Amino acid sequence: MRLLLFLLITALGLMAQAGPSTRELNDINWMEFQEWAPSRIQTVLLPAGTLEAHGVVNNGADNTAPVALARAMAPKINALVAPVLNYGVTGSLDGFAGTFSISEPAYRAFVTDVMTGLARNGFRNLIVINGHGGPQTAILNDVAEKIGREHRIRTLVVNWWAYCSDVTMKVFGEDGGHAGWNETAFIQAIDRELVHPERYKPSQATARPAAGAWSAYPFPSSIILYQPGQGYPKFDQAKADAYFAAVVEKMTALVKEIIAKWDEAKLFQR
Repeated sequence: MRLLLFLLITALGLMAQAGPSTRELNDINWMEFQEWAPSRIQTVLLPAGTLEAHGVVNNGADNTAPVALARAMAPKINALVAPVLNYGVTGSLDGFAGTFSISEPAYRAFVTDVMTGLARNGFRNLIVINGHGGPQTAILNDVAEKIGREHRIRTLVVNWWAYCSDVTMKVFGEDGGHAGWNETAFIQAIDRELVHPERYKPSQATARPAAGAWSAYPFPSSIILYQPGQGYPKFDQAKADAYFAAVVEKMTALVKEIIAKWDEAKLFQR
């Protein structure tokens, strides 16, 4: 009986050490954070997005996607998840209702302070999972490099939809788009309540113009196809779920690979 009790206590102790009670920086207690980071958890995932029109999915799709990705990836790479940077630098869609845009100087200053704070909390690997393109990507890339150099931490910025473009082709058999089949499916896999197929019309989509062809403000459609005739939303749940799983797998593999290469090269060891 004593042996069984000892084994039970040991097992419970091991289970308690398997991971923190939560991987959300927003929800963890400071004392538990101190116990885990950076001694046992050296990686933080920082989702970044914005609020802008996205066809028939939520305006916050660029926040919803990287947050879901970060949460799915965190236990696989032993990371914590920072609160999402949910206001960003929106481009030519800022004329649509409910869309917000932060000025580049304000965004750059805020992002710099957030990344600096994560570095000062002892994280060795700062992984930005970006859900929104345009000038925001360039700002994130620049700030992440500067923070990495100044604080001697390793940084990686990933635009999930661009890095996983091959997954889009494999799952859907065609290219996607902003609020196109791929991004709509990604949100559909996360929360079907955020998708409104009853509001969809193919005329809501416009193909992205070739460089130098034409420019319009506001852009006439919130569904922007990367290739003419490809990427119209089709609301296939099975493909949506398959796409989400494949994106999580590829993104996780990338982060593991980059961290392993950093470690192998003994970069910024502590």
